[in-house]
Amino acid sequence: MTENLKTIRELADELGVSKQAVWQKIKRDSSINLRQFTSKKGNTVYINVDGQKAIKSMFLDKASTKNRQHKDGVDDNEKEHVDGQGEVKFLRDLVLELQSEKKELHKLLDQQQRLALQDKKLLEEYKAEIKDLKALTTQTQSATDEQGSVNERSDVEEPNHPDTAKSKKWWRFGK
Repeated sequence: MTENLKTIRELADELGVSKQAVWQKIKRDSSINLRQFTSKKGNTVYINVDGQKAIKSMFLDKASTKNRQHKDGVDDNEKEHVDGQGEVKFLRDLVLELQSEKKELHKLLDQQQRLALQDKKLLEEYKAEIKDLKALTTQTQSATDEQGSVNERSDVEEPNHPDTAKSKKWWRFGK
């Protein structure tokens, strides 16, 4: 009985396509009921003879495959080969991109720290100016208070008679 069952990988190898291509065909074609043609033991999916025929017929129908491939931009009939050199080049490019991003992040972090330091200096300057202004207003208020008290004393010492102010001139003392 297990001689008639094949795994997805075995069927894909027989057809010369990738395992993913077989799964995509099964998912796209609504006429195939996956449960009807498959059985699962552990993590392995086995396809019975009827399912194998149905999947093979999908791959052998070139006209529908070509139309769908043209529409989707995907070629299911080619196996996915991992190109070692291409993968290495991709990884190198990725590392270079990450390094450039890292440098850019360092630049941005330095810029942020410089701006924070400038903000801190400006804040300290503003605090000093506010302190100076408060001291100046305090001095102005105390000077105004002192002048007010001096004026009050002079008003008390001097009588409100204009005649006495005129009599204090020097030539009048001689008379």
